[in-house]
Amino acid sequence: MRHRLKDVAERAGVSVKTVSNVVNGYLHVRPDTRARVEEAIAELNYRPNLSARNLRKGRTGVIALGVPELDIPYFAELARHVVTAAAEHGWTVLIHQTGGGPEQERKVASGIGDHMIDGLIFSPLALTADDLSGLDGMPMVLLGERVDHGPADHVVVDNVAAAREITAHLIELGRRRIAAIGSQRTPEGASARLRLAGYTAALDSARIGYDERLVAPAPAWHRADGAAAMRDLLASGVRPDAVFCFNDTLALGALRALHEAGLRVPEDVAVAGFDDIEDGRFSIPTLTTVSPDKERIARLAVELLAGRIDGDRQAPPRELTAPHRLALRESTHGRP
Repeated sequence: MRHRLKDVAERAGVSVKTVSNVVNGYLHVRPDTRARVEEAIAELNYRPNLSARNLRKGRTGVIALGVPELDIPYFAELARHVVTAAAEHGWTVLIHQTGGGPEQERKVASGIGDHMIDGLIFSPLALTADDLSGLDGMPMVLLGERVDHGPADHVVVDNVAAAREITAHLIELGRRRIAAIGSQRTPEGASARLRLAGYTAALDSARIGYDERLVAPAPAWHRADGAAAMRDLLASGVRPDAVFCFNDTLALGALRALHEAGLRVPEDVAVAGFDDIEDGRFSIPTLTTVSPDKERIARLAVELLAGRIDGDRQAPPRELTAPHRLALRESTHGRP
């Protein structure tokens, strides 16, 4: 049987209002009274009715997370962290896959159709800052690089710095013909452009000339695209001694293509990725990568959203940068 506030009040010998004050964290309750109420709550295993509480506040207790592709492990892992962080606020998370297309992204940004949500954490690829500025002011936190200095709070990773650091790591190993896999020229390719800029900056700093023949495009960032780009590089006659892939799934595909070509990693070609997905810790060899703090990204996004839902919706948007580190593994260092 689910116990009510009234049952707790009777057990503790206090009013229903006093129990409500304790449950809601009000400070002006005498310590001995608070102790009696908390003891009664524990004895009855009382759990607040969050749905009723949210309805009284004019809320649903549901937020949404909009991401381009759940097939990309980075987004699946990020979604898990968002769900965990949101649960600490008593929120349910509605996850929507947009495919990176404008129609689906516009639907998500407008509130996901008929679904009632209190706010949105959103990683757009197609929509611009102008597109998002025309919406109705629903609390929103942006992820990713497509929109910066936009109309909503934003959590980012320093893609240029991270790409520069991982490329510099390859240079420090003595590699000089460093390929890059994942370039994109489309408007949706903001992450690709930033990571290419970091790669180029590391080459410039080491006085290594930029060779466009070593930069391979990838229409999508899946394993098959990484394998195809690696095969094209090898077939072109430009033999890289290292390759920086703009995400880990591209790198996993590149590892397969190098294995098929009879090349050893890292002895013949060192390989590095970006995202630190779990698959890269179990590949053969294990994958050196940029490791964004996905848990921190999720928590920052949830806290920013909570601040907008519960607080000032008119304050200027904030942009927060989540930390990253290099995870150095066998694909550049070899097996111990």
